[in-house]
Amino acid sequence: MLDIRKFARNRILVSPSILAADFCELGRETDEVVASGAELLHLDVMDGRLVPNISFGVPVIASLRRRSCALFDAHLMIDRPLFYAPAFAKAGADHITFHVESSDDPDATIDRIHELGCTAGMSLKPATPAEALFPYLDKLEMVLVMTVEPGFGGQSFMADQVPKIAAFRREIVRRNLHCHIEVDGGIGEKNVGLVAANGANVLVAGTSVFRHPEGMARGVKVLHDAVGLLDSALSGARGEE
Repeated sequence: MLDIRKFARNRILVSPSILAADFCELGRETDEVVASGAELLHLDVMDGRLVPNISFGVPVIASLRRRSCALFDAHLMIDRPLFYAPAFAKAGADHITFHVESSDDPDATIDRIHELGCTAGMSLKPATPAEALFPYLDKLEMVLVMTVEPGFGGQSFMADQVPKIAAFRREIVRRNLHCHIEVDGGIGEKNVGLVAANGANVLVAGTSVFRHPEGMARGVKVLHDAVGLLDSALSGARGEE
């Protein structure tokens, strides 16, 4: 399995969401986006219970794993992540993020993900405060801030969620934790600077990468180019200590 811990936290990582890909050309398009410089592939799994939509599951991930060497960043928007985590790990997920709003015990779920050989992340819906994840930060390799209501791609970016990114960055720096901050929802050229300037270093993007008018490589580069603002955010957070 690939390990997200091997990536520096002062580096912008791009994790394109395959929900925005053409599923008739899924293998080819995921190959292209990785060749364009994306370090991760974001796999949005929805069960119709935790979020109001159903996407895809284990068979799609297992099929992609047979042809892709990218780090598989699985985002389980499902109600029972503890029960289903083994199936996604077996299918090829390298990193598994689940929601604090799910029904399963967070500590048990994190421990199980680690037992399976994956790194663990937690996410939260827009109405949930950042502090809900603070008790688990020392066990996590990544936190995921949703800047849209989870469930559907193509939504507009919610700028009122940006303070959560900064709150996580301050807490991670204060406690000297090795935890990435991922952001997902409407990320593109107009707001990538804002999220990076507040401390996000793993950027999920769908349409702005897979459907960029100048091609996928340009969409990925736009996100990578925000690394200077990330450096400023990290320096600022350290300076507050």
